Amino acid sequence: MTRCSAAVGLPLVWVIMVTAVVTRGGPSTGILERMDQCDTRCSQGLQCKTKRHFLSPPPCQSSSPEALNSSAVFHSVRLSTVMLCEDRHACSLHLRVNALLHLTEPVHGVSICVESAGTLGHCQALGFSRASRQRQAGQQVELEADCFEVRPGQQVWVTLKTVPNYCTVSWTSTYTVPDCNSGDLRSHVPECITGRLQYQLHPDGKQMSVSVSDMLEHKDYNVRLCHQDYVCMDTGAYALIRKEEVEKRVTLMYSRPVPCLCIEGWSAVMDAPRVQMCPFKDRLEELWYGITFDPVEETLSWEPACPVSASVRLCQSGGEESCEDLPHPTKTTGRKKITFTTVDPHPQLCMKFTVGSQNWTRCPFAEGRFQAWEAGVREREGHGGVTLLSQVTANFSVGVCTRLRGSPSVCQPDDIRTIHVEQREPLRVLLSEDFCKPNACVQVKRLDVKYAVTLLHCDLQCADHNGSVESVPVGGEWDRRGSPPAQLSWVIILAGLSLAVLTIVALGLYLMLTVYQRENPKEMAGKHTPEKHKEVHVEPTDCMIPEVQTHTAPPHTHMSMSDSTFCRGNFEKTNLLSETSKQANGTQIPIDQDVNGPRSYTVYL
Repeated sequence: MTRCSAAVGLPLVWVIMVTAVVTRGGPSTGILERMDQCDTRCSQGLQCKTKRHFLSPPPCQSSSPEALNSSAVFHSVRLSTVMLCEDRHACSLHLRVNALLHLTEPVHGVSICVESAGTLGHCQALGFSRASRQRQAGQQVELEADCFEVRPGQQVWVTLKTVPNYCTVSWTSTYTVPDCNSGDLRSHVPECITGRLQYQLHPDGKQMSVSVSDMLEHKDYNVRLCHQDYVCMDTGAYALIRKEEVEKRVTLMYSRPVPCLCIEGWSAVMDAPRVQMCPFKDRLEELWYGITFDPVEETLSWEPACPVSASVRLCQSGGEESCEDLPHPTKTTGRKKITFTTVDPHPQLCMKFTVGSQNWTRCPFAEGRFQAWEAGVREREGHGGVTLLSQVTANFSVGVCTRLRGSPSVCQPDDIRTIHVEQREPLRVLLSEDFCKPNACVQVKRLDVKYAVTLLHCDLQCADHNGSVESVPVGGEWDRRGSPPAQLSWVIILAGLSLAVLTIVALGLYLMLTVYQRENPKEMAGKHTPEKHKEVHVEPTDCMIPEVQTHTAPPHTHMSMSDSTFCRGNFEKTNLLSETSKQANGTQIPIDQDVNGPRSYTVYL
């Protein structure tokens, strides 16, 4: 159906001098114009109708009237996108072509063709009636067509030709349809409706609650967690929201809040667009975990959990968040694993990560795991010594150096030696007499690896006026108590002193008892007066002994028991045997027990 609009005639000379003006569309974030239906419209007084639709225009005619060219016919062409909606979430996009042209007698109509890569072209011809074009000849007329359906983000080629198709008269341009970045399209065009995601984090349980709104009606919805890279790699956390569910909310679990961990959602339809949100995109500090060490190969490795442009190097921790770089090149990474070979796993060895102007330091051996060696410094009679104990066979440089004033970390070597230490064999290295001079430090470093820290121990404490000796730790815990041989000596000395004291006490008691017996012989003899035989009957209890006989006849005492002893449950069988005692103060009786092994009791008679 043809609709007309008002037109204003323009002088012919002005029309000829005007060049074609083209307004090319592109992505827009504004609100698109709505229309109720697609149509074709011409200027008032110009009767036009759609003749036919075809894939491509007919061949052009080489013979054309003089002075008939593109700029003389097409003065202004504007391309735009409009939206045709059947429902709130059921809108389609259409290309609108608006053209101003100078109408002459040879021009009977206009053909408009819209083409795109990978699709068939769509052409439409508009014809002018003979009576109307004769009335409007020499004037500027306007026509508009908007029945060309397009897709979001599509690039199209638009061509305008005259009818008949003259080879010298043609207008062509490209146009890009707004894509799904437009909020208007994301809310109304099915191809762009992704749904709106909102989340709430629960760090204690490593969970996140995800709710969805503005999703495609009458369709299920997918939600998952993934690691963003070239593509979003699935983590295994997935949930499906059914269209009939009233509350569109799910809970997903995650392992570590790394920057590339994203929430991804999309409607359950073919080629549905997806929306992503990355809650931890600013948490770069979470990337510097996952450092691994192989104690056999002595390799230290780190692999980024997310793509990151970072530089990595090893450093030696100096306390108070300072870490001095080791003299080795820096390694850079984006996605690949970084490995440092032949590394000495010392607690002060750390890994430094740099992104832009920010630095992070991680010390994987700070808790003493995999520590390969220890060193202790000890001074004796003005001479210093270093005791080395290594869990592996290794070479070390050991010696005295002088710390430079103004540069605490710089120590000038004075007497440095190379020492070979066997596995688990302590080795003591004597140092020079410069051990106790001012600004002197002891320097120890492992040499048979590529990456190792240099230990410096300064402010050494030497022997005082009383000849006491201080033990100074450098790389281990046992040095605080002295070397292992010194510990063993102290144990032997203490044990000897204790044995000597016990011997003296026992000898004194024996002498006192001997003197007492000599001074009171009658009283001691009276204690051995024979008594009559006594028979003792014991009533049965929980542990019943059938017969017990006691004979008192100094200086020999005998106690007898029947072969078996009956206890509750028959759990024990005991043989009791008493030996003759030369002293009358008591007798120790061993008891052999079948269930729990031997026990001993002391019975005083």
